[in-house]
Amino acid sequence: MQQAPKRQPSSGKQSAKKLREAKRKAENRKENKEILTVTYLIIALFVGLIGYFCWFIGVESQNVINNSYNARLDRFSDRVVRGEILSGSGDILAMTNVAQDGSESRYYPYGSMFAHTVGYSTRGKTGIESLANFYLLTSHMNPLEQVYNQLRDKKNPGDNVVTTLDLELQKIAYEGMGDRNGAVVVMEPATGRILAMVSKPDYNPNTIKEDYDSIIEDTDNSSLVNRASQGLYPPGSIFKLVTALEFIREYPDSWQDFTYTCPGVLAVEDYSIRCSGGTAHGTVDLKKAVEKSCNGAFATIGLMLNNESFTHLCDTLLFNQKMPFALASGRSRFNLTADADKWEVLQTAFGQGNTQITPLHAAMIVAAIANGGEMKEPYIIERIENANGQKVQSFASEGSHRVMTGDEAALLKDFMVGVVSEGTGKSVKSKDYQAAAKTGSAQFESGKETHAWFVAFAPADDPKLAISIVLEETGAGGTNAGPIAKKIFDAYLSR
Repeated sequence: MQQAPKRQPSSGKQSAKKLREAKRKAENRKENKEILTVTYLIIALFVGLIGYFCWFIGVESQNVINNSYNARLDRFSDRVVRGEILSGSGDILAMTNVAQDGSESRYYPYGSMFAHTVGYSTRGKTGIESLANFYLLTSHMNPLEQVYNQLRDKKNPGDNVVTTLDLELQKIAYEGMGDRNGAVVVMEPATGRILAMVSKPDYNPNTIKEDYDSIIEDTDNSSLVNRASQGLYPPGSIFKLVTALEFIREYPDSWQDFTYTCPGVLAVEDYSIRCSGGTAHGTVDLKKAVEKSCNGAFATIGLMLNNESFTHLCDTLLFNQKMPFALASGRSRFNLTADADKWEVLQTAFGQGNTQITPLHAAMIVAAIANGGEMKEPYIIERIENANGQKVQSFASEGSHRVMTGDEAALLKDFMVGVVSEGTGKSVKSKDYQAAAKTGSAQFESGKETHAWFVAFAPADDPKLAISIVLEETGAGGTNAGPIAKKIFDAYLSR
């Protein structure tokens, strides 16, 4: 019996089926794409979270741990006696006295001498006491000793912080300033180690708890401010080193041809620029202009410079930027705009105008000249030791900045040597070494004496020390601040 042929689906039904299949696949692809997008987003967020944790642990965690508002740190003191802060040679700068009844008090053997660098640990924390708070409240004693102390209900001794500070140089700087306000910074050009940092007016950290309210009320002195790193001053003639560098860069083939005949007063339109004391320096080239600190010559140079290029140089030298230093620091300021008026240009060129600099920053720039154009980031903590003197951790400069070429640094060094040999910096002349220096007298308020500036390094051929000194309302830098630098050089270079 012949079987009837199977009925074939109509072409219309086949088309509908294919359309449904295609639609289903398209929807699946869309769903898969959305799932993949969400998956990638989750992965990206996860990677970002891991990255943030790594950054936080590696970069920011220490700041949080050391933050004076971190209440958990207070609990550390329940089981750890705060460690000592030491000079580079082991002199005790801060220690904890423990009475028979177990009460503790912080003691600073050198009183006001290290007030702003070491700081204090009552009424909040400042200086190294704040910077190294975590280390001072952490104990790396032998675990068996720690267990033994806990069994006796005795606190473990905290780790000690060894600084880069040099007691002898700090004392010379402190005593050399006398009762004059200002700051002294001494550092090693090749390493960035801070050897001395003095700020006045000062306070006694041993009695800060009792004196705090009266110090705060004395707004005229601002004794709690570390003028060495936070004080902002017009740089005066020490800034001529920066102007000279910019001039050399803008006129590489002709700067040596520059000459200016100084009559003591430069008249530019309605403006008058006086040299110190109205001294007529005669005809000077760039080197002699630096040596004699001729305002007229540098005002003339200022009119020849490109303001934007000048600003770029100052940015390279870390003006208008946070200083790469662990203690609280001010930002030096250079604000010469492209459309600045002529008076501002004239003033800025010899260190007046709106320019301001911290003594620390001035020391860093001079150290860079001494170090062949390489600016080392300064640091003040050398290492952490446990109470038995065993090293726990070491520190060094966290980086350096190439701020000028070696040839440029050599030229500026030559100018600064001339300042000592032939110019305004003769107060650091020595038969035992050749120093390089620049003096400054910075005007800051009409009718008041100028701030005395002195920046220097020595020996010129193999620099070991760079120094920055500012004495408020004291007059000429060479005669007032220079002798302090001389005493520091003599003491250090005779070792």
